[in-house]
Parts: sequence; structure tokens; C-alpha cells
Amino acid sequence: MFSHITPQRPSSALIKAYKTNNIQLSTRSKRYLTVAVGMALSCFTLQAHAANSTQTNGNESYEELPVEAIAFEYENNNSPENVSKRVVNPNAAAQSDKVISKEFVAEQAKLFYECTQVQTSAARLACFDKVAEQGKTPSYVTTKQPVDLAKTLQSTLAGNPQVVLVEENTIISAKGNTGATGAANNASADGESLDTVGLTQREAEVLENVGVTQTDIEKFTPLSLSYDLDKNSERGTWTVRPHRPTYLMPLFYTFDPNLNPSTPSQPRPDPLLTSNDARNTELKFQLSLKTKVMEDLFDTSADLWFGYTQESHWQVYNEDNSRPFRATDYQPEIFLTQPVTADLPFGGRLRMLGAGAIHHSNGQDDPLSRSWNRAYLMAGAEWGKLSVIPRLWARVNNESSSSEDNPDIEDYMGYGDIKFLYDLPEQQSLSGTLRYNPATNKGAAQIDYIYPLTKNVNGFVQLFQGYGESIIDYNHENTSIGFGIVLNDWKGF
Repeated sequence: MFSHITPQRPSSALIKAYKTNNIQLSTRSKRYLTVAVGMALSCFTLQAHAANSTQTNGNESYEELPVEAIAFEYENNNSPENVSKRVVNPNAAAQSDKVISKEFVAEQAKLFYECTQVQTSAARLACFDKVAEQGKTPSYVTTKQPVDLAKTLQSTLAGNPQVVLVEENTIISAKGNTGATGAANNASADGESLDTVGLTQREAEVLENVGVTQTDIEKFTPLSLSYDLDKNSERGTWTVRPHRPTYLMPLFYTFDPNLNPSTPSQPRPDPLLTSNDARNTELKFQLSLKTKVMEDLFDTSADLWFGYTQESHWQVYNEDNSRPFRATDYQPEIFLTQPVTADLPFGGRLRMLGAGAIHHSNGQDDPLSRSWNRAYLMAGAEWGKLSVIPRLWARVNNESSSSEDNPDIEDYMGYGDIKFLYDLPEQQSLSGTLRYNPATNKGAAQIDYIYPLTKNVNGFVQLFQGYGESIIDYNHENTSIGFGIVLNDWKGF
């Protein structure tokens, strides 16, 4: 499955527009900075998401790839019908003399284009792979070569420090086993029948005609799709993708609202809040996106990302106080991911290592201002249908202790967290985040349950207990539950 990296396709006009769009932010105050970031990126997301959606015969279709830009390879049979060679993979071209047939291009362009009509990311990539492995057309997305941690460590201890990549003719199956490509193809051919839950009739027909099985689709796990661990997405760089879950919960109930937010360095608000100022029932939504800034760095498959998450609590049912926003959190971040492979206990496998930096604030003035900066290390692992991302962070202090908004925030938010996602049958999933500080015996647990309502919309249930449901409540313990919806392609992780 892993091969040398092929040249990236030319950027579309939309992507060029994003590259040249410089967002000017005001730096006069912390409040205007964070609010401006939120508003600009929110508009950016909605515009990009709308631009990526087109209508074909009344159905939404994924058409990131221009059909006219697709190159195909075919064995040279010295026929006058053959046209000039067009190199897609220089290494492959050096091994065999391949040219393009006009008739072949016409037939295979149609087949490849049909794959682009599949909306589900894992199924679409599996469709590309199935066409490519049949020798009819190259995949237009670049395969990734993860770092083999065991061989890298062995070589380093032997006195020859170097980064060892997984061999090209070796693939990693969905269950973590390795084998030759040929063996993998045979296993795929004998795989279980296609699970059509969540697919339209047309999408199922396309996948079945190409020969895609459920085993082929399950190779692309949620962790793999989130961070391009097996293949570079055909979306390329500087395009909007899901990050954490993007959801809307019209009904969010807090059992114990924080009526007196304060910190050791900030006084309580005056006058104190009442139960009518912060009602138990409100609307909560989260917008979270990321874009790949650079890919395949350092002669490996490392990628550089920018992410942004905004979470808001809106007192939409509080007509007595003009329905204010009670709290809004802004979290821009930048991080680097490196695909790796290593066996873990109980049949698991390590898939990713990464590092990043994140800013977290609420854009408020004193005495309600809250903010902190962190640098973190993370990893990504899988045990079958369970994906786990642990993070360890260290606070980056840029202020004196006397001027900090929340000097004791680590006592409640801890020094890291664990995110997890478990795929349930029929496109349901259970995910969440766990935090705990053993020194203070404080932390939090958030559990999210997603279930399909329609093809494009899922029901969403969220349960939270602990500290830090929002940054204004970092030192306030509460329990809350919410009900809402999340878009099918914006589950995040």
C-alpha cells in the first residue's frame, strides 16, 4: 500500500483563493483579537463548506478532483493509437515503459470519476485504491510511509542512528497485521460483502461495480482519515476539514450553573449573578476545523496543520436579559503529525506521533478574563474499532504570576487528556475526553454519543461531569447534558 510519494496535483482556483486570503487581526486588546479570529474563521468555514458542495442530478457530490487533470498509465503495445507518455510516478515509470491510450483514458476517466461521487471519505479512498490496484489507473492521492519505530530504535542502538520508513511493498491492514501487497489484495478480494448502511443506492452501485469490499473501506479508520496517516487526502493543503466535533445543541442543561466566576487573581463580578442571569437551559454549539498547511516534511510523511475551535454557550431562552452569550471559548492551535507504526499490547498499534501549541481564552475583559497557552505532545493508537489520542501538555507562561488570569488552572485542567472514539454498528459512535490531576483529585469526563438521523445529519448527545466545561468554569464543578445534531462529515475526533 505504501509507495514513493507522487507529485501533488495543481491547486484549484478555490485553494489558490484561500492561499492569498490574508486575515488581518486587530491586536489592540485580547478581547478584540480572539473575537476577530472567531468571526473570520467562522465565515471562512461556511464559505468553504458551501463552495465544496455541488449538485449532480439532485444529489450532493464530492468533486474536488478535476477529471481532465487525471493521468493514466497503460502498457506500451507499440500501437499507433498510443500517445505520448505522461509520468505520474517517476519511480514507477523508471521500472516499466507505460504510455497512454486514448480509448483507455476515456474508459478509465469515467471509472475514476464515478469514485469521486462517493461522499463517505473512507469509501471514496477505498474506491480509488481498488481502481489503482487493478492496474487501470493510478490513485490521485499520495500514499504515506510511516516511520517504523522498532527498526528505527534498533538501528539507533546499533550505533547507526537513522529514520527507517516502512517498506513500500508492505501494507498495514485494518487489524494491524503486515503482509505483502499481493497477499493484501487477495484478502481484499475475499473480504466480506459491502455494508451499504449510510450509502445512497448510486454510491453502493459504484463501489460494487469497482469491487470495493467492507474490508477495503475499514482500512481507512477514523484516526487515519483525521490526520492523513495512510494517504494524503485529495483535498490537498489549505482546504477546510473537520477537527473536533462540529455540533449544534439547542437543548443544553446545566445542573449547577456558575453564578460567581472567580479566580485567585481575579475578584468576583459585581454585582453577583443570579439564577435569572445564568439560567440552567441554554443553547450550545461548537465550530471546529483544521487545514493542512504543509505535507510530507523532512523527507518523511510528516504534516503541519492549523486548527481552530470555538465553543459558545448562548442563553437563547433568557428573554429577560436580551438572550446574551454566557461564555465563548477560542482555541487556535498549530501542530505537527508523523505517521508511525509499532505494535502495542492487546493487539493494538501505534499510528501517529505529534506535537503542537494551543492558545485557549474567552476574549473577556477583567474580571472575567481567562486564558492560558500550552505546548503538547500527542500520540494516536488503535485497538480494532477503538481509537485513542493521549496528550501531555506543559503550560507556557507569558505573564507574571500576579497578572495571570487563572494561575491555578492546572490544578483543575490537569497536565493532559485522553480523547477516544469507538465505532459502533450502523454508523453510530461513542467518543469523549478524559482529564484528571492525581495531585488534586480533580478532572472531568465528557462522553459524546452519535447516531444517524438521515444520510447527512446525525443525532448528538453529550454528557459532561467535572471541572472546565468552559474556561470561565475551569474551577467550578458541574454536571450537564445536551441534545442536538452534528453533520455527517463533521464528527471530528
